[in-house]
Amino acid sequence: MKNTDQLIYTISELTRNIRVLLENNFPNIWVEGEISNFLFHSSGHMYFTLKDVEAQIKCVFFSEDNKNLSFELKDGMQIICFGKIGVYDKRGQYQLYVKKSEPKGLGVLQIAFEKLKEKLAKEGLFEEAHKKQIPVFPNRIGVITSKTGAVIRDIIKVAKRRNKNVEIFVYPVLVQGEFAKKEISAALADLNRWMNVDVIIIARGGGSMEDLWAFNEEEVARAIYESRIPVISAVGHEIDYTIADFVADRRAPTPSAAAEIAVPEREELLNNINNSQSMMFGSVMHRIASLKTLYHSLATHYILQEPINFVRRSKQNLDELSKELHIFIKSVVEHKNHSFTYVVGRMEAVSPVSVLLRGYSITTTDSGKILKDISCLKKDDIVKTRLHKGTFTSIVQKTED
Repeated sequence: MKNTDQLIYTISELTRNIRVLLENNFPNIWVEGEISNFLFHSSGHMYFTLKDVEAQIKCVFFSEDNKNLSFELKDGMQIICFGKIGVYDKRGQYQLYVKKSEPKGLGVLQIAFEKLKEKLAKEGLFEEAHKKQIPVFPNRIGVITSKTGAVIRDIIKVAKRRNKNVEIFVYPVLVQGEFAKKEISAALADLNRWMNVDVIIIARGGGSMEDLWAFNEEEVARAIYESRIPVISAVGHEIDYTIADFVADRRAPTPSAAAEIAVPEREELLNNINNSQSMMFGSVMHRIASLKTLYHSLATHYILQEPINFVRRSKQNLDELSKELHIFIKSVVEHKNHSFTYVVGRMEAVSPVSVLLRGYSITTTDSGKILKDISCLKKDDIVKTRLHKGTFTSIVQKTED
């Protein structure tokens, strides 16, 4: 609604004018600040606030723009955002529509490195249980590196110096740039498919993190992990560490050191063999000397010198044992006989028979019940009486109390 005296805006008109004004004056800007109130919506859009000590601004990072983000946004992180200023009409607030973002301080590549390292560590790709042993006596070594440069020359020089009979198979690849990760992964797959080498060295010279980045790619890390052939990683200088170093079965600080790890020195091997031979010979001779001493001791033993005396002494010992056994048995029998006699005497002392010997008798009823009381009898009862010698039967004529 408009008045002839005063221009009056609706909220929508005012908001649209403000939006046009802001979008025209701040189309492409960089904004630095600290993240707070971060929200990763299920739609894939990111919402957060950028703030400093005096002010703050709402930010929107749509999914189509944040899908290639190489690090994780979180509260408290200092970042730099590129985008444009706009207005969210519904709330009447201005906000920054982010197109891309970079961490402040720690570089993007370092953030990506730490993020992938943490991911692969959680999956167990760095665990010692998965590390394969480097063969002690390799016949053929596969080297994945650039076909030119000092790296391959150093590896061949060191390997041939240590053992001129070892074979070096070079698989040339790009070690830097966009296509390097594909070639390195393919080289690992090919060497595993052919299975014609005993150990693989992945190598390149030193450089910046950007130069070494092919060896921090997830594709290369998984190709190393899946290799059935042991892998030695020798990327960069001694202070340089890549994801490939953590996944490989062995890390070498330099390419030359990788050759020393992979190829045992021929002279050193010969010395070890000679030392082992000397130790074995000394051990055998010591054993022979010990057996000779034992043989001499047995050969001069009294038993072997006069064996008949041993037999005679054994016979005498047997006679002594027989005599002792006879005495022991006799003693046991006498003791048992004495005990038996004592028990019999005790039994005879309390036996009814011994009472009968003294003139007493035992009278029982016809049924065999011993009579102790006259009240158990009546006239004409039949009783039996046992004397020391013999038994007679009686008929009761009269009883007296």
